[in-house]
Amino acid sequence: MQFRNEPADVLARLDALRAADAPTSGGRLLSYVYDPGVAELAELAGTAALRAQSLNGLDPTTFPSIAVMERDLVALGRDVLAGGDPDVVGSVTSGGTESCMLAVKSARDAWRARTGAEHRPTLLIGATAHAAFHKAAHHLDLRLEVLPVDPVTARVRAGDVAAALSPDVALVVASAPSYAHGALDPIAEIADVCAAHDVALHVDGCIGGWVVPWWPGADDRRWDLTVPGVSSLSVDLHKYGYAPKGVSLLLFRDRDRHRAHWFATTRWPGYAVVNPTLLGSRSAMPLAAGWAVAQALGVQGFEELVAPMARATRRLREAITAVEGLRVVGDPVGPLLAVATDETVPIERRIDPHRWSDAAADDGWALQPQPRHTQPDGTVLPRTTHLTVTPVTETVVDDLIAALTKAADRVRGIAGASAPAEFVTAAAHIDPRELTSEISAGVLALAGLDPKAGLDGPKADILALVEELPPAVAEPLLIEFLARFLEP
Repeated sequence: MQFRNEPADVLARLDALRAADAPTSGGRLLSYVYDPGVAELAELAGTAALRAQSLNGLDPTTFPSIAVMERDLVALGRDVLAGGDPDVVGSVTSGGTESCMLAVKSARDAWRARTGAEHRPTLLIGATAHAAFHKAAHHLDLRLEVLPVDPVTARVRAGDVAAALSPDVALVVASAPSYAHGALDPIAEIADVCAAHDVALHVDGCIGGWVVPWWPGADDRRWDLTVPGVSSLSVDLHKYGYAPKGVSLLLFRDRDRHRAHWFATTRWPGYAVVNPTLLGSRSAMPLAAGWAVAQALGVQGFEELVAPMARATRRLREAITAVEGLRVVGDPVGPLLAVATDETVPIERRIDPHRWSDAAADDGWALQPQPRHTQPDGTVLPRTTHLTVTPVTETVVDDLIAALTKAADRVRGIAGASAPAEFVTAAAHIDPRELTSEISAGVLALAGLDPKAGLDGPKADILALVEELPPAVAEPLLIEFLARFLEP
């Protein structure tokens, strides 16, 4: 066969392109990737994925290896997160977002079947619930009600859930823990409230499901499918299951709720369509990779990988607490930390977390700045910087602590970024309905943002723009920025 470009040249170009990416191993990227620090696992996952490259998850009866791998992963989730309950069933999905969306679909359809109502049901979440639930409400046409969390602990309050319940609530969501702050919601208390009102409760354990069961000090926290009142639970294998993107598990307490997120039709002249996920044809490569890693590790292996994370997280938390001008938000459970300004010290000694993040980036450490957020009741969750700790972090924790301390010293007393006054004034007069693609591009230019250049500059300045804009304006502008960044 005559190739337009020789395969070796194509791979060489890919290697050149990859040189511009954030490092996905070695512990310098503290978000997005989950590095166990075990080279054999990465090699195993890649090999298993390649062996499943030609499979199509559309029909596991034609490719029964897919069914075996899914059964094994669901059985593992059942053992770890449901006490081995044989009535707990589930599906393998493409990631946490799909798991969350399918949990919402199941609850919506179950609510409609039970009530006979045709109007939009309500999805009740806390302000710290993952954005995937906002996406689910948007795509699945539910009314979204967002409860403020305790501004000190960043946890949803069970009393607020009880006060907000109504016959229209199809699903309540709790986090184990929340991504932004690592806060483990009081799930047993919320489950009691939901059970008393016969309302479904979904626990988003996407990031914590393979960690919290063995996290030091968390063994007295009841949060999974062993808790009466918890209806469903999501847990990702491409996070602390150490599989490549994207593979996740969605578990249900009973079969009827599980079946409610499936789709089937015989109303066309082709093959019968029966899909447990949003996709029809789907790659089996992530499934095979996640299955292979889980088979290699087993429950004991997952538990052993929690220990270095816990040690590194403890050391980081102690080191950050010792830095004048910074504080860890709340009392996080698991390997996630959110760091904010310590406003108890004099202004000249305070550290803006976004300036701190940018300073650490100058030394090659990639942290994740998060914007200030005003809750529905007017209370404010401060701007923070997020750190995701993985097992490999322990191998670089001394260097990381030194870099974070150095970065703090460099920016102490420097005011946080703020949006230019002229931009804020102009943005205040924008009608979101008039934000066409071209007008949005003009607003981005006014802010000094060039999509083709990407986010090439201090992230503190960019986050300051996001903080000042109303969501109805910020969201289409963010879409325009990324869409133009991706355009050829």
